[in-house]
Amino acid sequence: MPAHQSGQRSTSAEGADKPLTPADHHTVIKVRGARENNLRGVDVDLPKRRLTVFTGVSGSGKSSLVFGTIAAESQRLINETYTAFIQSFMPSLGRPDVDGLHNLSAAIVVDQERMGANSRSTVGTATDAYTMLRIIFSRLGTPHIGTSGAFSFNLPEGMCPRCEGLGKVSDVDTDQIVDRDKSLNEGAITVPGHAVDSWPWSIVVGSGFFDPDTKLRDFTEQEWADLLHKESVKVKVGSNNFTYEGLVTRIRRSWLVKDREALQPHIRAFVDRAVVFAPCPECEGTRLTRAALSSRINGVNIAECSSMQISDLAAFIRGIDAPDVGPLLTGLRELLDSLVEIGLGYLSLDRSASTLSGGEAQRVKMVRHLGSSITDVTYVFDEPTIGLHPHDIQRMNELLLLLRDKGNTVLVVEHKPEVIAIADHVVDLGPGAGEAGGEICFSGDVAGLRASGTLTGRHLGHRVRLRETPRTARGQISIKGADLHNLKDVSVDVPLGVLTVVTGVAGSGKSSLIHGYLADHEGVVVADQSPIRGSRRSNPATYTGLLNPIRTAFAKANGVKAALFSANSEGACPKCNGLGLVYTDLAMMAGVASLCEECEGKRFTPEVLTYLLRGRNISEVLGMSAAEAYEFFPTGQAHTVLGRLNDVGLSYLRLGQPLNTLSGGERQRLKLAIHMAEKSSTYILDEPTTGLHMADVDKLLALLDRLVDEGNTVVVIEHHQAVMAHADWLIDLGPGGGHDGGQVVFTGTPADLVASAETLTARHLREYVS
Repeated sequence: MPAHQSGQRSTSAEGADKPLTPADHHTVIKVRGARENNLRGVDVDLPKRRLTVFTGVSGSGKSSLVFGTIAAESQRLINETYTAFIQSFMPSLGRPDVDGLHNLSAAIVVDQERMGANSRSTVGTATDAYTMLRIIFSRLGTPHIGTSGAFSFNLPEGMCPRCEGLGKVSDVDTDQIVDRDKSLNEGAITVPGHAVDSWPWSIVVGSGFFDPDTKLRDFTEQEWADLLHKESVKVKVGSNNFTYEGLVTRIRRSWLVKDREALQPHIRAFVDRAVVFAPCPECEGTRLTRAALSSRINGVNIAECSSMQISDLAAFIRGIDAPDVGPLLTGLRELLDSLVEIGLGYLSLDRSASTLSGGEAQRVKMVRHLGSSITDVTYVFDEPTIGLHPHDIQRMNELLLLLRDKGNTVLVVEHKPEVIAIADHVVDLGPGAGEAGGEICFSGDVAGLRASGTLTGRHLGHRVRLRETPRTARGQISIKGADLHNLKDVSVDVPLGVLTVVTGVAGSGKSSLIHGYLADHEGVVVADQSPIRGSRRSNPATYTGLLNPIRTAFAKANGVKAALFSANSEGACPKCNGLGLVYTDLAMMAGVASLCEECEGKRFTPEVLTYLLRGRNISEVLGMSAAEAYEFFPTGQAHTVLGRLNDVGLSYLRLGQPLNTLSGGERQRLKLAIHMAEKSSTYILDEPTTGLHMADVDKLLALLDRLVDEGNTVVVIEHHQAVMAHADWLIDLGPGGGHDGGQVVFTGTPADLVASAETLTARHLREYVS
């Protein structure tokens, strides 16, 4: 065993050569030689049953160490305990690039992935609160209508027969899916994917139900019914059997059962154009049968319970006295109280899970573990304070400490000083991002970090001062009578030509106001954190349009065509089709992705790699970070695009890095870089500090200033006090969340807020600047 793998050294910055005692083997997780992504053979010891916070600039290697190494190996080892048959149904997990990981415990990852694309998933179903409520109604509801299944909108006995438990009905506009003046052979079908000679088109034409040369307007009534509404039926096309179904039937089955946000952009645009949704007239949007709605407890039915704000539902459940279901009532009460405690009391159980933000989704998942009696597991959190007002961060801290005090190891990737302050142990990665990161800069307690002189240590006490002379607005956009979601007839003026920050506790109505009313105005650009649609082939170079000038430069320098320099076109390695990886299906065992032997992961043919541009081939250029490439392309369009990537704090991103590896904050900054090329007038940014180190927040503020100074209006939804302090104008919503919010409680300059306001934001900003 190599020396660095033997586990005999501690890597704390204060005592790097201190030998480990035998007891340490059970009290520390030992990482030896971690090389995942940009990690440079990292050795570190993490105390078990303690709260460890991982800090460092974006791209320094925090996620690679915590998620890509520790959590990934723990979950892989657990999966290996199952039979090969069961493993075949589980996601494939490769072994991380690390020499040794010792004393791991089972890891539970509570991340920010949005919850489910299924339009049937709600907060109630995701937390099991609705399941408990169903059982309570099946026992106590009058009249008694049957088992708990009779109250489920996902089961035939409980779902509304008209809308099949979706709560809404859809009507498809026939003229948006076909052109009546054409025949099938002339391309009458305008549904995406049904172009002439495509597979779906071939099945329609070969089905035998229609003459493909007859204009659709001349179809018989039966032909129209078959084209639009026929249920699935087997048809023979040539010598093969296929399933045929009507166009409307197919649209409903393929796209309308999914949540709108889960559809690809071109499909979403088609659905928005062709389908009209309305609340189901039968169940009035409640999703349930008439019988389920007739059964009541204390005069309230289950749909009314589901639509209550969770904090109100908790009070309602407390008022039910029924010893025969006592344990169930207690369990539901505790679950609802946990949701309130974690700052989600403003949600309702019927809220669609897909509409939750990343931070809300993470907190909903967290609730499932708070009541768990399992101990000695490793909980892994990814910026749990995302979307939280400073007022709510205190509650989140208490929950993290509660998980620790139950005897668990808690690992948190976080930038907020308030969370770093409660850590038992801090691991600071850096010193820079990407190639300049991947090393341990400090490992020890918070006091040691403050004194360490690292970038994080220096910024722990850093404060942005209030803007002394706010810029003057040159007009305004007026919002009148806003009443979306919890907004209470809000009228407010958003000033033009300045930096406006919209703030308030979670659930106060910030997103409803800005996305619901401001985003629709002409010339407004929205850069949010939603996933970027695209395959594993998409990367920053393709997404920003940077690949075009790069390919053109290579083609010009070598006198060949530009298509050779695309891994999605002629220049792609034939073995891996330009992916750089070969995916192997191992039948009942987990499939593996291995480096393509032919191109060694370079994605291009050997011939393409012989063509050089200033001594570098196309694979080497795509392996550059944005900062390196900015120097490499000193002029032209490529230089301009790369400059924007550097401006938004993405200088460490590799040009060829797959987009599906980017965090929400990185995705938002990438979108912002693209929009900066447009001649826009108003930018809306939703929590742009997400994933940013304290040192990078200063760079973001400089970028926002630059956008405003160039004549734009910038509106930022944000909780970070540094951004609030730097604003020209503040709009504060509240006073609380849900039905306790939805009002503008302050508008004015940050200095006015600090001087005279009594809102929750004022209290925390006052503390911050003093």
